[in-house]
Amino acid sequence: MTFFQQSRVRLVIAVLCLFAVGIGVWYWATSGRESTDDAQLDAHVTQISARVPGTVTKVAVEDNQVVDAGTVLIQLDPRDYQVAVDKARAELADAEATAVAAQNTVPIASTTATTGVVTARGGVMQAESGVTAAEKEIEAARARLVSAQARLREVEANAAKASRDVERLRGLLAKDEISQQQFDNATASAQAQTAAADSARSQVAEAEAGIRVAESKLAQSRAGEQQAHAELQSAQTAPSQIAATKARASSAEAHAAQARATLAQAELNLQYTTVKAPARGVVSRKGVNVGQVVQSGQALLAIVLVDDVWVTANFKETQLKEVRPGQRAKVTVDAFGRDYTGKVDSIAGATGARFSLLPPENATGNFVKVVQRVPVKIVLDPGQDPEHLLRPGMSVTPTIYFK
Repeated sequence: MTFFQQSRVRLVIAVLCLFAVGIGVWYWATSGRESTDDAQLDAHVTQISARVPGTVTKVAVEDNQVVDAGTVLIQLDPRDYQVAVDKARAELADAEATAVAAQNTVPIASTTATTGVVTARGGVMQAESGVTAAEKEIEAARARLVSAQARLREVEANAAKASRDVERLRGLLAKDEISQQQFDNATASAQAQTAAADSARSQVAEAEAGIRVAESKLAQSRAGEQQAHAELQSAQTAPSQIAATKARASSAEAHAAQARATLAQAELNLQYTTVKAPARGVVSRKGVNVGQVVQSGQALLAIVLVDDVWVTANFKETQLKEVRPGQRAKVTVDAFGRDYTGKVDSIAGATGARFSLLPPENATGNFVKVVQRVPVKIVLDPGQDPEHLLRPGMSVTPTIYFK
């Protein structure tokens, strides 16, 4: 073999060695990692809106301004809501006063109802005693009437007999068959019997009047008894009356609670006239000005929470064979040419195409296989962006290391 041929063999061997080394270096550089340039930074974007309608009196921030949590962003005119608070407070005071008065009537009603039952029962017993006494008085008056009528019949019989004796003796006196003294005695006896009859008639009339008086008393006693029973029945409704009083007290307390809730809502609405930042971030897309009338839920501006930025990397489905949550990653930001470290947080539950507005669907049977992209969330290690230079939407190139 000539020197020239030996040189050519050595050159080919050197080229083959270099090629083998290049293949090895390339394999070493590309194995154990996956990378994509279809990635960007993401962050939470909070849309700020008013919770109550009103007129904007102050806009305290500008676009791209950094604000802390609790910073006043927008002030609405609070006067209408202050009037609502004052009105709710007045209604609450009235409702609480009514509730207190209703609660105080409950023990009074209970005591009055119990006393009323006892008094009504005593009245019934007294009325029944009056009826019994009146009935006995009528019986006594009727007995006196019977006795007086019997006495009257006896006296009238004696008076009639005495009158007949006087008429008979008058004829004998004319014939001088009896003495004048006998005739005078008979006449006096007849007059006495007539007086006794008049007295007996008076006793009968008095007995009849007594019966009428006793019957009147009985009628009054029975009327009083009926009234006493009616009062007792009314008093026996005390539990229902007490329950009704307690129900009115409960209703008044419920009305007071409703007034408290109304006041609380009015105070909340008054607080809602001051729109504050919910978290620290950068103001963006400000679309509100002083004097503008806004409605509840209307978007006014957005706050980008730059303290919590992550990477959404759309890897090909063929690249995810060995990707797992927790693997370390390196993120190169195109805007700064700087690398950031992080780790895989999670893998999306579906491909990006599935979340698009019009997901692809092949219902015709003409299927063309296209490699899909799956979003992978990569979180950055804390403390790498103290100046908060990273912004959502920036392009990045993440690399995930398997080893």
